[in-house]
Amino acid sequence: MSGLPGEFTIAVIAKECIPGKVKTRLTPTLTSQEAAGLAQISLSQTLRNVRKVPASRRLLVMDGVPLAGDSAGFCVVPQGVGGLDDRLGAICDGVDGPLLILGMDTPQFTPELLAPLLADWGMKQPACQSWLGLADDGGYWAIALHRPDGRLIRGVPMSTSHTGRDQLSRLHSVGHVVGDLGCLIDVDTFPAALRVAQECIGTPFAEAVQALVEGREPA
Repeated sequence: MSGLPGEFTIAVIAKECIPGKVKTRLTPTLTSQEAAGLAQISLSQTLRNVRKVPASRRLLVMDGVPLAGDSAGFCVVPQGVGGLDDRLGAICDGVDGPLLILGMDTPQFTPELLAPLLADWGMKQPACQSWLGLADDGGYWAIALHRPDGRLIRGVPMSTSHTGRDQLSRLHSVGHVVGDLGCLIDVDTFPAALRVAQECIGTPFAEAVQALVEGREPA
């Protein structure tokens, strides 16, 4: 990691976990309160793992107000206006130097998943100008740009079954060699949550899912 540029920023884009406002596709399997609670655990777990990744700056790009424990170690900034592509583009335009953007829907994320990116960008001449982590639902859970530019994201249709492919095509269209961060499952439905819990056994998220399966409130 010592070879990485001095300015390496990790940004997590997230939403305040208010019942009825987040993870609505987890209902009616879960109540809106349970869905929001699980979303909060997913976010907190993601942020804990992000803190383990060496970076010069960590941003929590928030729609709403984060919990005090979540904001620790992060510079909290509000999301921009417009669609998700505009809001992601605004993050890019506000950062100098290499940038990695993560979502809050993959609590199975671990720093080890970034090893190829960090090794590449630690080289004097990186092989990849950008990196993309696709999601199983057709979107993506991570995007990294060695030279952030909002134009690389704005206009890409979001929340579709082909968002990841479209984003990859956009990056290729400007001549980027794109590294692969691997495909992860987004926690959008309860069956997806069950699968993710199996990938991160022993974590707060997995324990919360198990508690919901057993019909009791998570501790």
